[in-house]
Amino acid sequence: MEFPKFILGDNTDFPNAIFVVHTEYPRFIINLENDEVEWLEDFEDEDQKDLEAEMENLIQQATDFYDREISRYEA
Repeated sequence: MEFPKFILGDNTDFPNAIFVVHTEYPRFIINLENDEVEWLEDFEDEDQKDLEAEMENLIQQATDFYDREISRYEA
């Protein structure tokens, strides 16, 4: 099964949270309410440096995805 790169999610147990799931490597879930990121991968120490460099870009992509999705609901 093929998944989209990002998936938008919510949960009634977290009424103020909006989650964006990144389904490609490195997989993660970001809570846009507080920008908390949960990585779904185990990283080696040498991967940490590369990840830190890419993290800002990935989070911006997740935020852009959310903004795009919301704008489509409002249209």
